[in-house]
Amino acid sequence: MTLRARLVLLALWLALLAGLLAYILGALKISTDLRSFMPPARTPEQRLLLDEIGEGPGSRLLLLAIDGDEPDTLADISKALVPKIRGDARFVRAMNGEGDIGALADDLLPYRYLLSPTLDAERFDAAMLRDQLQQRVQDLGSPAAAWFKPLLANDPTLETLKLAEAWAPPGEPERYAEVWFTRDGTTALLLAETVAGGFDPAAQRDAQDALDGWFREAAKDTKARLVLSGPGVFTVRINATTSAEANRIGLYDSIGFITLLLLAYRRVGTVMAGALPLVSGGLAGMAAMALVFGGAHGITLAFGFTLIGVAQDYPIHLFSHLRRDRTPAAVASLLWPTLATGVASTCIAYLAFFASGVDGLEQLAVFTIVGLATAALTTRFGLVHLLGSRPHDAADSAWLAALWRRLARLPRPRWLAPLLAIAAVAAMIWAPGAFWENNLAALTPAPPDLVAQDTRLRQELGAPDVRYLLVIEGADADAVLAASEKLEPKLAQLQRDAAIGGYELPSRYLPSLATQRARQANLPDPATLRSALDDAQQGLPFKPGSFDAFLRDVEAARALPPLTAERFLASPLGLRLKAQLQPRDGHWIGLVTLSGVADRDALIGLAAQPDTPARLLDLKNASESLVAAYRTRVLYSLAVAALLLVVVVTVALRRRSRVLRVLLPMAVTTLLILAVLRLCGVSLSLFHLIALVLAAGLGLDYALFFEHVEDDEHEQRRTLHAILVCSASTFLVFLLLALSSLPVLRAIGTTVTLGVAFNFALALLLTRPRQEIPHAR
Repeated sequence: MTLRARLVLLALWLALLAGLLAYILGALKISTDLRSFMPPARTPEQRLLLDEIGEGPGSRLLLLAIDGDEPDTLADISKALVPKIRGDARFVRAMNGEGDIGALADDLLPYRYLLSPTLDAERFDAAMLRDQLQQRVQDLGSPAAAWFKPLLANDPTLETLKLAEAWAPPGEPERYAEVWFTRDGTTALLLAETVAGGFDPAAQRDAQDALDGWFREAAKDTKARLVLSGPGVFTVRINATTSAEANRIGLYDSIGFITLLLLAYRRVGTVMAGALPLVSGGLAGMAAMALVFGGAHGITLAFGFTLIGVAQDYPIHLFSHLRRDRTPAAVASLLWPTLATGVASTCIAYLAFFASGVDGLEQLAVFTIVGLATAALTTRFGLVHLLGSRPHDAADSAWLAALWRRLARLPRPRWLAPLLAIAAVAAMIWAPGAFWENNLAALTPAPPDLVAQDTRLRQELGAPDVRYLLVIEGADADAVLAASEKLEPKLAQLQRDAAIGGYELPSRYLPSLATQRARQANLPDPATLRSALDDAQQGLPFKPGSFDAFLRDVEAARALPPLTAERFLASPLGLRLKAQLQPRDGHWIGLVTLSGVADRDALIGLAAQPDTPARLLDLKNASESLVAAYRTRVLYSLAVAALLLVVVVTVALRRRSRVLRVLLPMAVTTLLILAVLRLCGVSLSLFHLIALVLAAGLGLDYALFFEHVEDDEHEQRRTLHAILVCSASTFLVFLLLALSSLPVLRAIGTTVTLGVAFNFALALLLTRPRQEIPHAR
């Protein structure tokens, strides 16, 4: 091909890549929802867990701590922050203890008599009203008179205050200057709930930046500092750390990879041309995900680009086998059967993930299959036409010739493979620690310092136990509320027995319709109430008509329709109930939060009682069962992948002896990787399993080329050169990942680094056909 033709081909290729990039930027939406990498929930507990992880109020809650200055200054800053947060569309609510309960809206104010428990045990008769009015006389003579006086005309029995006390958090923090503080009085505390879910890093970053900006404005000229915690903070920190490490590792990888290729092939043009299949594979994989799924999970992209790194081996094989007496196209034609077998085997293996039923793995399968196939095809039919006619011939290297002859003389005992396999299995059996990692948090592990800080703040805020919930289910909201009322005395008994420290029921905020109607029936008619009130006022310093507003509200309450969950949820106070009462899949659920759980067995016993209208949900057990279900699906996929790989290699190589030589190193390497990880006390996670597939693909590639090596020593040298460069470049990439501070990247890097080393050594010892070693030429 002439220089002009090569330039035209290069221009068309780059234009096609630019078009793919433009399509990807417009069509591919990146998700960070961890549930994309979870299997479909099969139990109610798992469904609830996934919903709470992704969109539950707990995942959206941010904990704010302000310290570093005098308490009065900190209280002022806290008071200045809350209106800013409440007025911003990025937040649902904010609380700092100051007026958090708030008054009922004007149209709901008469409902206080249906919401308050006063009328369950008492009546608005003369004796009860006189006792209440006498207490109000004392209140008006106290320092709190200014607070009580506006309430008196409408609410002489202080039902609004009783609701405020009933709705206060069960483990409310200490107060100073009317806002929440830590017990030692050095730190002001606030809670803020974001609109965005806890696993949306961009939206969480935006919300947290807004908090930081408002804090700087409120804390100007002070020494105060703001500390944030909560799931959203974890997400932002993990995302930032991952991005920073990925950028750093990517930079070092690029420098190392380019340097290695320059040393191996000694031509800048060759190195630049070799990047085209890799870029083509990556963009084609992303375009396929945009076309099939409309988006991709961030973990899928990270994994995909790691896995597509296998594609760098395709141009390396071509470059290392170039020779002066054959055109690049002719060389590629000779390599293609072996290269195509490796590509097809790897793609079919990843095709098994497409049947896993897990969105993230299906995306990963599409990305990897399309990316690898594109990289291989562009190497075979595109790259060959961009290379010059006078390539560097690796076979001319004297050191390579000497190395090949030394390696060819290495002993290859037949007992090596079974011995290593038996030793690896024994090591796995006797290795310390749990074999599998069942902790859901290990998928996105938060830094220990953030976890410790979050634990401390939750203890100060009296946050409920994050492990145990009681779940109530009903056909509608009222059925759940009625069951919640039935459950209340049982929980009160557990609290008296010190089995739990506290609890919070949805009926605490909104009674059932039946309870509201019963309270409504206990309200006296206007004439009876006026007569009782007149009797109660005798001898007390209240002017006639002082409580006319009270009479009107009671009369209005007698005619009100009961307050429904839908109407209460639509009010400002409904934000609290929303966390505990939710529609779900055609029915309603109620979540009963518990704090200070001291006797788990007592909770289990309560849930086991036939008349208990709730079931106990252990979120830790639910998460572990979810991880186990996920692992089962992945293992089934891996088993199918292994069978498909054996079939493809058998069809390609035909002879059983050749198939065994190719597959044996890969199988033994897998066992050795698992043995080393287990001996180091590593429990295996999803990321280790996916990395094992990548390591197996690399091993298959090495074994296929070693097995296919010709008798000609110059061709043997070229094959050795290709595999040395492939293994060295892959080893460099994944060694840097193995040194990462992030457990996910470290798991992938360690697994594949071990795989590269074991696969290279075992392919060299077990795969090459036995032959005479030729003399030096």
